Amino acid sequence: MIELKNLKKQYGDNVVLKNINLYVDRGEVVSIIGPSGSGKSTILRCIIDLESITLGEVLIEGNNLTNKNVDKKIKKEMLLKTGMVFQTFNLFPHMSVRNNIVKTLKVVKKIDVAEAENIAKNMLDLVGLSDKIDDFPNQLSGGQKQRVAIARALALQPDIMLFDEPTSALDPELVKEVLDIIRKLKEKKITMLIVSHEMNFVREISDRVIVMEKGEILETGTSSQIFENPLSQRVKEFLNTTINS
Repeated sequence: MIELKNLKKQYGDNVVLKNINLYVDRGEVVSIIGPSGSGKSTILRCIIDLESITLGEVLIEGNNLTNKNVDKKIKKEMLLKTGMVFQTFNLFPHMSVRNNIVKTLKVVKKIDVAEAENIAKNMLDLVGLSDKIDDFPNQLSGGQKQRVAIARALALQPDIMLFDEPTSALDPELVKEVLDIIRKLKEKKITMLIVSHEMNFVREISDRVIVMEKGEILETGTSSQIFENPLSQRVKEFLNTTINS
């Protein structure tokens, strides 16, 4: 579904990502963990073309989006297949929950209002917010806003979902409701690449885990391998500090 080859991202003299090689297979849930500032979120932003890359390749379903000769129509189609949920919700504050989703469908997919309304209702039902369809973002809790953001991303019917610290802006008591939605998506076999600091959740939900530090991948393995028997001493130290803090 996604493959990064020798990816490098640099701002001036600051190298943010160094020689990143990773892949995500269809139906897989892969999580990226590591200390703050290790480049985890930058990887997601490079995948969806919010950041230009310095060197390397980004492939979605085998299409090299970093090739300057790639067909623009194919590139747009591949990016539309990649849904992104950000830390800070990014909802339109002047629009109702319904219109946050309907407007996105109309603009991005040119879907008529009746079909868009139907999709919006179905997606809100999936995330348990049918009763909030006519509310505005300022009437919602942080957890509800994030669930609307997830519903909006899912409405575009992506093949893969990217989550950038989806619970980091939430109060602790609201974290569970968002994580429960992601669990539900795993049951539906939706492919996901997740950046998260919720270690117990990562351990539970991930097929594979990638550990990063200072822009590099320290270790990759199954969830049980990384959490129970990491090869690197640095990964052991990171997990001990994070889980016990």
